[in-house]
Amino acid sequence: MNSEIKQAFGHPEIRSAATSSDPKLDRLSLRDHIIEVEIGAFQSERGITQRISFNIVVEVLPSKGAHTDNVDDILSYDSVTEAIAIEIAAERLNLLETLAERVAARILLEPQAERVFVRIEKLDRGAGALGVEIVRSQEETTAAKEINYQVAPLIIHFPMGAIGSEFLTGWIDQIIALDRPSILTVACSSVGTTVGDQIAQRRIELLAMEQTAWRLSANDRRCVVVDSWTELDWGLKNNQLSTWAPSKTVLDCPDKELSSVTNALDLSNWLCGELNADRLVVLDPTAEVLTWQGDK
Repeated sequence: MNSEIKQAFGHPEIRSAATSSDPKLDRLSLRDHIIEVEIGAFQSERGITQRISFNIVVEVLPSKGAHTDNVDDILSYDSVTEAIAIEIAAERLNLLETLAERVAARILLEPQAERVFVRIEKLDRGAGALGVEIVRSQEETTAAKEINYQVAPLIIHFPMGAIGSEFLTGWIDQIIALDRPSILTVACSSVGTTVGDQIAQRRIELLAMEQTAWRLSANDRRCVVVDSWTELDWGLKNNQLSTWAPSKTVLDCPDKELSSVTNALDLSNWLCGELNADRLVVLDPTAEVLTWQGDK
């Protein structure tokens, strides 16, 4: 077997050694770390867990830990396994590529980490292992870290009576005039009769909220419909007035207790907590001037 094939199919440590440069870096490795997790883009992968294998190599600058025998002087193995656990718990993901990127980025938050190789494989989707491998460095993530700041948005909930109101344009004018990051959430339109399947009913109710979000956007194009954490974050950082379409973020949330929450206002409260929002307020659909029925 030639060296290129060995590098392609061997443990990431082989690639790390083959592409090393000065100054020489030490290596911390994790091998065959297997976790059961719900992940995947196909409907057949929802509601079930499958085994995911992690093989990771972290290149670090030589430390004094070998001489002091002090765990505080090294990058701990726990930092690697915790990065995996945190990213798995944060959100249900469709792609291994996304999970690999997030795990790599979190590991590179450690000041000792210079470069990281992340290989993730699904073990239960066929006769072999299906996976992805990436390599990322401190240099590639520095710019992203510099713009990763926390914002405290205002979340404004629109009851059904507000969506087609003659006051809508004026309300949007006033919200924009506040000159602060804001997200609009909407009530659930009528879903008609219920169905016997709980999962199907859940999706019907979420889609009813999304229909309302698109109605709001159609009535005022400044209300941009977004359906992912990435779009929400971009909107907050770029003064976009985002209208939340909840299906993706809610269905991808690993918190199983959220599956029983169907009230649109309760979901708005959940979003408020997830984004560390300043507050959630409910629009008064009877008032021409922007006023609140109350803080939640």
